[in-house]
Amino acid sequence: MPQPPPYLGRLAPSPTGFLHLGHARTFWFAQQRALAAGGRLLFRNDDLDATRFRLDFVDAMIEDLRWLGFRWEEPVIKQSQRLPVYRAALARLHAAGLIFPCHHSRRELAEASVSAPHEGGEHDEPIYPPAFRPPAGAPLPPLDAAGLATNWRFRVPDGETLSFVDGHFGPQSATAGRDFGDFLVWRKDGVPSYQLSCAVDDAELGITEVVRGEDLIKSTFRQLLLIHALGHAEPAYHHCALVRDERGERLAKRHDALALRTLRAQGLSPAEVLGKFVT
Repeated sequence: MPQPPPYLGRLAPSPTGFLHLGHARTFWFAQQRALAAGGRLLFRNDDLDATRFRLDFVDAMIEDLRWLGFRWEEPVIKQSQRLPVYRAALARLHAAGLIFPCHHSRRELAEASVSAPHEGGEHDEPIYPPAFRPPAGAPLPPLDAAGLATNWRFRVPDGETLSFVDGHFGPQSATAGRDFGDFLVWRKDGVPSYQLSCAVDDAELGITEVVRGEDLIKSTFRQLLLIHALGHAEPAYHHCALVRDERGERLAKRHDALALRTLRAQGLSPAEVLGKFVT
């Protein structure tokens, strides 16, 4: 019986704001699971959002996590330096006829959608209107300069139920076409979507377990479809319960009062910050 590969986890923050207590808690779980397995931990900088990316956020997230006692293998992996890898994955999906170009605006999609947008978190999207989907087997434009400046969507296998056993929440399942629809894999600004970049990186870097927040459970089903389509092995998944504020709302980067920067400025020690969620 073949031995499973050695444990390899990752931290994957995006430099679009200052990290808060919720990020620290999720990353702490990721580090603890790697340590418990005697494994390794990578740091991936998800820096593809050019509209919100700031260098000072990059410096801050690394400084804050090191201050809290996090350690990872160098060098830091930058998604912005892996565009050829993502383009190659897109080309494979294109050759297999699994994607199609989308020229509809966000407003058109929202007005025609049968579901509420972002019901599953920042990286969720409305179910793609079936009327907007081109016929299966329709000729695809090439992935030339114009093609890479186009939104591309993955055609989900309607009615197929996907499942995985989450390390924290247990068995999870969702049905393509009902719980989520055709989803974005490439953006017209020339970069992959979160779903494609994350699936490709986790697979090609050999991540054995993905530890992240529960708001990304629905994204896991999309990424499993991509991982299967690209012929990779699935990692394990462990989704952490979200940290919420006094109103029960999940923390976001707009919650400045609970940003690690703010807590540090208030004079809290690393042990005091960790004590807010480590029992």
